Amino acid sequence: MNQRAETALNFIEDSKAMLEKVSDQLWDYAEVALKEHHSARYLADALENEGFDVQRGLADLPTSFLATWGDGEPVIGFLAEYDALSGLSQEAVPYRKERPGTDNGHGCGHNLLGTAILGAVLGLKQQMIEEGMTGTIRFYGCPAEENLSGKAFMAREGLFDDCDACLTWHPGAVNRVRRSSSLANNAMNIEFFGQAAHAAGDPHNGRSGLDAVQLMNMGVEFMREHMSSLARIHYVITDGGRQPNVVPDYAKVWYLVRAPQRDEVDSLYQRVLDCARGAAIMTGTKYQVQLLKAIWNLLPNRTLEHVLSEAMEQVGPPDFSKASHQFAEAISQTFEPGRKESFLLGQNLTQRQRKILEPKILNDILLDAPASPLEPRGSTDVGDVSWCCPTAQFTMACNALGTPGHSWQFVAQAGANVGREGMIAAAKVLAQAGYRLLQAPNLRRRVGEEFACRTEGRLYRSAMPKDQKPAFDQFR
Repeated sequence: MNQRAETALNFIEDSKAMLEKVSDQLWDYAEVALKEHHSARYLADALENEGFDVQRGLADLPTSFLATWGDGEPVIGFLAEYDALSGLSQEAVPYRKERPGTDNGHGCGHNLLGTAILGAVLGLKQQMIEEGMTGTIRFYGCPAEENLSGKAFMAREGLFDDCDACLTWHPGAVNRVRRSSSLANNAMNIEFFGQAAHAAGDPHNGRSGLDAVQLMNMGVEFMREHMSSLARIHYVITDGGRQPNVVPDYAKVWYLVRAPQRDEVDSLYQRVLDCARGAAIMTGTKYQVQLLKAIWNLLPNRTLEHVLSEAMEQVGPPDFSKASHQFAEAISQTFEPGRKESFLLGQNLTQRQRKILEPKILNDILLDAPASPLEPRGSTDVGDVSWCCPTAQFTMACNALGTPGHSWQFVAQAGANVGREGMIAAAKVLAQAGYRLLQAPNLRRRVGEEFACRTEGRLYRSAMPKDQKPAFDQFR
């Protein structure tokens, strides 16, 4: 049995110019969650032109799509993202310079993420044609990973239920299979409605929505001592009034509640809502809660992670050019002192791995998966997919060691050669792993058995109500 997907890998290598053009176009669009109209259309059209059957606007998400090629079993899914972040406008240069005409930037490199998935499925299609392989490959166009969790809405509609496996990746600073879970979370807007009044001449007749927000936030601050050390609660006041001499009759706060397990989030969420209720009582205001999304923690599949590890060994690390090293070196000069060292400490590296990486600017070697899983930190809607079917992911170096996530430095490298070179390597790993799954029924059986064991036969249940709609107006 052929273990290496030579046709797919050669196709991706030969298609580098095309894939880099796609990535650059997505980087230029830089569209935020649920607003990725140009980005989704661009990718969907490209797949349709390559013979994929494309369904658009799934799960009440106009910027979602599903592109399918082949038929029959097995069904291998690939999860693509293409949304950007607000407030991270940046040119593709190694110093701070905002792009004119946009407030957004790809601070998580989703332009690279979506494009590598494109390269993987196109290469895998060529491999399947050459070998006459049966099976189905799916490109899932998943909007709004940042903040609004499009995959959770897609999972609620059962779009991943019949997949034998789903694979994805994420741009980062290390070449490694992810062995960590993620934090389940809820996001919500809480609005307070009071009574406006003259702040100096008539304050006793006012009921301040802003006072209610501040009291709620204070209550949450005191909660922090009495919750799991791995739980996280974040908030921003998105409307606190218009001018100080008017008692604000309206205020709004955006909350994100996270914890390692779904039931922990459910409990913590209710406690946060109790703080809102108490704040409303204290201030004589009324309040309203708008749940934006609720997602699951990621369910690991070690067998599938091993498939990705083998694929990474067969493909190798990114082949970074001299220009990319120079760009990354310039970027690293913008980090605060100790940033890289702090980053390496958080990677659960062996002493040998740390010694190898400490003098490097770019991670140009493969790292073994951590001996023990990393503590969950961030959140991802990939978690919901992982409860529907076996799912695994990896990171590929696309930026300098120590690059902060959601930063202008990340945006700059996502639009430069350093990001593109990591993206090409990631596309090859995904194609190689997909090929291995297509040709190995016993392997797929083991993947499925582990999934059944971890879920204990429970069917996926969305954490969102059935009538929950995507929050299209969250970003204006």
